[in-house]
Amino acid sequence: MAQSNFIDHVRFHCKAGNGGAGAVSFRREKHVPKGGPDGGNGGRGGHIILRGNVQLWTLLHLRYRKHITAKNGGNGFGSRSSGAEGEDIYLDVPLGTIARDSETNEILFEVNEEGEEHILAQAGRGGLGNENFKTATNKAPRYAQPGEEGVEGWFVLELKLLADVGLVGFPNAGKSTLLSVLSAAKPEIADYAFTTLVPNLGVVGYRENKSFVMADIPGIIEGASEGKGLGIRFLRETLFYFL
Repeated sequence: MAQSNFIDHVRFHCKAGNGGAGAVSFRREKHVPKGGPDGGNGGRGGHIILRGNVQLWTLLHLRYRKHITAKNGGNGFGSRSSGAEGEDIYLDVPLGTIARDSETNEILFEVNEEGEEHILAQAGRGGLGNENFKTATNKAPRYAQPGEEGVEGWFVLELKLLADVGLVGFPNAGKSTLLSVLSAAKPEIADYAFTTLVPNLGVVGYRENKSFVMADIPGIIEGASEGKGLGIRFLRETLFYFL
């Protein structure tokens, strides 16, 4: 199987944390035998959040993360003590990453700026403790809310913006060799057509410590739109680079 330092499409399952349950509790002290309700609220579950990272150019680091689960929020306690919030999970992604619902293919959002954050899977809210349900006619409520469930489902991430420069040409024209000379990338190089089956990325440095990303794209032949050669797969990569 062809190896690549570039992955532009990943699909994985996310489960945000459930909210903790609110507590049913009553104040009990030595001189307060019949204190009022003091059940605390449950904590929010953990979100799963995408965060833009300008240092990334590929989704390779997410390729084998098929199931991502955030922690649940803690249950409430007496003495009006709230449960702990579940820890959020941050997934750093390259700029130009599009998030989709896997089932409907609906675009949820796009990450375009460094540090930009979007919640991919929303955590469940914590339930209210019985202190919140005290009224003039019900001074000792014996019930509290359960926590809400976090969002669960399959999601797809796609890269829309992949590189600053793309090398396009016929098979076996020397694109991979050029990338290997100009950058530190080590693409597979051989003297037969379609050695490059998947894109490779390399960072090319130039004056004043600046750099840009160059992509070696699989070769195109006449009739690609009809399925010849790498066909539609090639055309998809090319459109991502130049649209």
